[in-house]
This record gives sequence, C-alpha cells and structure tokens, in this order.
Amino acid sequence: MTFLLILVGVVLVLLTGLPVFTGLGLFAGGLLLVTQGDLGALGEVVFGQLDSYLLVAIPLFTLMAHIMIRGRVVDDLYGTAHTLLRHLPGGIGIATVFACTIFAAISGSSIATALTVGAVAIPQMIHYGYKPRVAYGVVAAGGTLGILIPPSGPMVLYGVISDTSIGGLFMAGILPGLMIAVLFAVWCAVNDRGTLRQPRASLWEMGRALRKSGWALSLPVFVLGGMYAGVFTATEAAAAGALAALVVSAVIYRNFGLRDLWASAMDSVRTSAMLFMILAAAGVFGHVLTKMRVPQQIVELVVHWDVGVAGFLIAMMVLIALLGMFLETISIILITTPVVLPVMAHLGINPIWYGILLTINLELALITPPVGMNLFTIKAVAKAPMGEVIRGVAPYVFLMVIGLVLVMIWPDIALWLPSTMR
Repeated sequence: MTFLLILVGVVLVLLTGLPVFTGLGLFAGGLLLVTQGDLGALGEVVFGQLDSYLLVAIPLFTLMAHIMIRGRVVDDLYGTAHTLLRHLPGGIGIATVFACTIFAAISGSSIATALTVGAVAIPQMIHYGYKPRVAYGVVAAGGTLGILIPPSGPMVLYGVISDTSIGGLFMAGILPGLMIAVLFAVWCAVNDRGTLRQPRASLWEMGRALRKSGWALSLPVFVLGGMYAGVFTATEAAAAGALAALVVSAVIYRNFGLRDLWASAMDSVRTSAMLFMILAAAGVFGHVLTKMRVPQQIVELVVHWDVGVAGFLIAMMVLIALLGMFLETISIILITTPVVLPVMAHLGINPIWYGILLTINLELALITPPVGMNLFTIKAVAKAPMGEVIRGVAPYVFLMVIGLVLVMIWPDIALWLPSTMR
C-alpha cells in the first residue's frame, strides 16, 4: 500500500509538467527529509549512483549515433531496403521496417529512428499508394525497435541499476527485436491492398545498393560482434563504435568535419547530462524506498499471496503498461527497478529476461497515447492529425503485445544468445 501511494504521488508530480529530474528529485528529497529528518545523505547517494564505469557507455553510444547521422552514413539505408524488397507484397512497408531495424542498431534511440526514417519513408509510402495512416503506423512502430535492438540507452540504465551484464542484455535484445520486426513485416505483407508493386531489382542494382550502404550495415556487426566474441565489453564497444563511425564518416565518406564533430559532441553531452541528472534523482528515490523498507514489504506481500513468477510478471507488465501511458521510458525504469529487484531475487527471475520484457513493454509506451513519444514524433514529421497516427499504429500495439507474450512464455527467445557468448 505504501508503494502504491508513493507511486501515485510521483506520477502526479511528473504530470505537473516539471522536468523529470526536477519533479523526481524534489519528490525524493521531500521523502528523504520526512523519513530521515535531514538531507545529509543526499550528496553521498548522488555520487554513489553516478560513480560507475558502465555509465561511460551512454555518451559514447550517443556520440556514435550522432556521428553516423551527421555524416549521412545512414542516408543510403532506406534506398538499399527499397531496392532489395520492393517487389514483395507490401514491399515498401517491409523496406521501412528493415530500415528502422538497421537504424535502430546504429542509433539506439527510438525517437531518432522514427524521426530519421520517417522523413524519408512516409512520403515514399504515400507516393506508392499507402494510406497516410498506414505509413504513419509503420514508421512509429518500427521506430520503437531503437530501444530493443542494441545498442540501447534504456538497457544500459537498467543494467547499471540492476547490476546486470549490459553485454548480456544487448545480446538478449537481438532475437526478440528481430522477431517483432518480422511480425511487423508480415503484417505489412498481409495487409498490402491497393499499393503499387514494383519490378524486382536486378542483381547489378542489388549489388550497387549494398555497396552504397555497406559501411552503415557493417557498424552494428562490428560493435555487437565484438561484444559477442568477447573482444569488447559494452563500454569498450561503445568507444570502438564511436571511433569507427568517425573514421567512416570523416575518411571514407569525407563529409564530416571538425564543426560536425563539435556539434555531435555537444548533442551527446546534452543527452547524456539529461540522463545522468534523472539517474541522480532516481538514485535518491531508490535510497528513500530502501530506507522505508518498501522493497522488503513487497517481497513479504508476494510471499503472502504466493503469486508465483507468472503472476508477478503479469502484474508488473500491466503496471508498466499503465505507467507508460503517462511517463517516459527512463522514468519508468528508474522508478520501478529498485523496487522489483528483491522480488526477482526471491522468485529466481533472470534479470536479463526481465530486462527484455521491460524493454518490450517500454516500446509499447512509445506508441500508446496520451504520452507516446513516437506518436508526437510522427505527428511533427508528417504534420499529421494525431487521430490518424493513433489509428495507424493500433495494429502494431497488438503485434507488440504478441511479441511480449511470446518472450514471456519462451524465455529462451531472449536468453539463448547470451548463453552462447564468450
């Protein structure tokens, strides 16, 4: 009961429109003052939360994404997908899903994926006979893959808070991400009505398209392959990926100068500073919950009710889905994770498996109103009515729920690949 009251309180504070860092920090500070009588532990808690080598991966992965975007290395991705897949039923839609999947493995950001791919794909889909709402739905849903297919900023945060292998989380996200991408592609093929079918590309056209996008396609293989083979840790992979992106953009494409590097670095600093500020506030919030024995009370409640693994996971997925309608993804991770960790330990739930279930649910949060960030992104890119965007994305919400249920029923979809890592 205590946790529910605290949860309602923090949600109401965040819904006032205050920045997440400010709202969460003030709420947590107030609770700390009430429970402890002073704020003496504040500095120590904040420093302890941010004093982690693993957090270096966040600005480095962000820098890699900004370099690739500013260097226009990813501009050829959609063209390649279109060339390879245009002859299939729903080929343009499938090409859009493919482009979102590859871009997700480069950017690690759902909003960046929807924004970048949407600017190119939505006009093309409408040109080839797709209804506007269908085009909006494909890009909004495809963009959510940015936080499931590694690298992923939310996975790094979850890994740091839960002390879970970030490399393991990254590997665990690959197969579920590809599975959901396939579900999206199959839906595009099955619902292909009234669109223009294009002729199959020749082998020469396919080869030329692959050569143009070869460097963009090779970067995720380099980063993820290095982690899988044990060559890199997650943080080292972020540094190697940023360096590789810089070499490709500046030396091979030759369209990336010092001014671009400065702009990319500044964008990365802004994004990382925002995340670290939220993380600091969440650290204080988690510290207060521990002082109030909220996690222990929830463990005792789970033991008393004997809900089991399935019951606990279903309850958490429903709660996170409801929170996702009002809060953004980072806040949900930082608010819920410290509370559920003791329960997961008691029930023997693999933290990597739970992390993937959490991430898929956070994908849902990106496309469910009223605060679905990808919905607002597509509305801004296409200047579309919000009602049309929501109607277009509705089938993909159902498909994503199917993906969530499949991973919940068969954990090996997420856990098999990490188990084979060196």
